[in-house]
Amino acid sequence: MNDILSPALSESDLAFESALRPTSLEEFVGQTNVSNQLGLLLKAAALQNRAPDHILLAGPPGLGKTTLAMIVASEIGSGLRITSGPTIQHAGDLAAILSSLSAGEVLFIDEIHRMARPAEELLYLAMEDFRVDVMVGKGVGASSISLDLEPFTLVGATTRSGMLPNPLRDRFGYTANLEFYGNQDLATVLVRAARQLSLQADTEAIELIASRSRGTPRVANRLLRRVRDFALVDGAGTITSEVAQKALKLYEVDSLGLDRLDKQILEALVLKFQGKPVGLSTLSVAIGEEPDTIESVVEPYLLREGLIQRTTKGRQATSLAYRHLGVAELS
Repeated sequence: MNDILSPALSESDLAFESALRPTSLEEFVGQTNVSNQLGLLLKAAALQNRAPDHILLAGPPGLGKTTLAMIVASEIGSGLRITSGPTIQHAGDLAAILSSLSAGEVLFIDEIHRMARPAEELLYLAMEDFRVDVMVGKGVGASSISLDLEPFTLVGATTRSGMLPNPLRDRFGYTANLEFYGNQDLATVLVRAARQLSLQADTEAIELIASRSRGTPRVANRLLRRVRDFALVDGAGTITSEVAQKALKLYEVDSLGLDRLDKQILEALVLKFQGKPVGLSTLSVAIGEEPDTIESVVEPYLLREGLIQRTTKGRQATSLAYRHLGVAELS
């Protein structure tokens, strides 16, 4: 998958995105309902002089979950501790993190659905009673020690909310389901980014990039970065729609924002499997990509655009996919 749409963040990606992140709810573009609801939650907690309720942020990659976690900590004037589900494989790992938190601190767990089950079960008690029970020793001599925790706010992020067990999901006081962005909001994101990067970009270029950003601010910022590079090498002082068009063509991003991997999936469904339903594992082998990448990164956008559908027998291309590829649909 090309670097523009990849869910992985390189060191340069992290530095680039960090520089463009909004630092307050007022600066945060899009997700209006979520922003308003979060603002109310944080203000109510401040008025009652308590830590805000635990927050679950759910939605596809690149929509601002990490940014919102940082904003929550900033808005309440608290520290932020960041970790991820895959790194927490033992209850002891989580107990060490929780016991080191200061009063009012925010703990952000990305990909919280990928935490190990023992750590998950320890988290239940920590979220509810601000306490953890730690086993000391082994065998018949083992004993349980209860440790009190400072009040904290857990912000969990997940791209697969259906994989969260109900006991964990129920312990979050507020759940936000982040939606894909419209082109107008993405254009606002791009205008802000261009200003911060001291780029000259005309309105048509901004709108073109927004229309190919898959409803995702992270993709919009990365496309802007690639177009900026193209303009720099090409010697263009201003990013025009013509410059943007040439850059996006070079990086194989088409009119719907589809890249090489998206087209591989559609072509496999339409041509290789002749429009028949295909299971995820079979599709994964056919295109040489991890099933999780297909399901959590690529599919949400293809489903949203109506290019594929999920059936009981597997993934299937729609009439729109045939038309987009310029292939006659089988009768």
